[in-house]
Amino acid sequence: MIALLGKLRGKHDRAVLLIVFWLFLALLGPLCSSQDPGAIGSQPVFSSPSITHLLGTDYLGRDTFARLLNGIRHTVILCFASTLIACSVGTFLGIAAVTVRPWLEAVTGRLADGFLSIPSLLFALLVIAVFGTSTVALIITMGIIYAPGAYRTSRALAQRIVRLDFVTVARARGESTAYIVLQEILPNMAGPMIADVGLRFIYSVLLLSNLSFLGIGVQPPEVDLGSMVRENMLGMVYGSPAMIVPVAVIAVLTVGINLALDSSRGKG
Repeated sequence: MIALLGKLRGKHDRAVLLIVFWLFLALLGPLCSSQDPGAIGSQPVFSSPSITHLLGTDYLGRDTFARLLNGIRHTVILCFASTLIACSVGTFLGIAAVTVRPWLEAVTGRLADGFLSIPSLLFALLVIAVFGTSTVALIITMGIIYAPGAYRTSRALAQRIVRLDFVTVARARGESTAYIVLQEILPNMAGPMIADVGLRFIYSVLLLSNLSFLGIGVQPPEVDLGSMVRENMLGMVYGSPAMIVPVAVIAVLTVGINLALDSSRGKG
């Protein structure tokens, strides 16, 4: 993952700026609002935007803008962490399956096929039913769900690269397996893996939003974008920003990250 991010940082500033923007918003965004996201004010529910409440209020009269910033924080941090786990584990297992021992490829391949055969939402529901809805459980669950997909992508790329001449030359020079992986294989599969990171992140955002919409994702008093949609469904009748804005942010977040990383791959 470090090599992938390093290549992305060095060549494709637009994608980097977009990623930094969302991370900045996730880490420092809640400081941009003076309103308490959990405070129930005197304003009527689903009120229109005003100077005091930039995006109006939600179904309990709370400030929508403050809750939106908190929702972005939880969505981005949880999904970024789970994507980092999934792509790191999947990438290095995929390379190891090709470069270490044949039996490792057989074992990891069967495990990946088994996990991929289970619908992601169903698997998440089973894990959460056993271990609860803590933040750590959500991150690890989404990481496990999307690691097999990253593994299969990584293995397919590594299988092609290990047959190329420069890898053969490196082996003839007596280079270690670690050197071949870090210096020859990983940098040459960075472009497609960067695009894969974007896909895993999108899947994580959508899965977390689905779980929270069902009431088993991020739990009150915390909030994420999916739970904001669930809480404010009645606001759709009034055209309330409390309902519309979280949906728009999910779309902008997922599509924007994917397009930026995909364009980075194409220019690499």
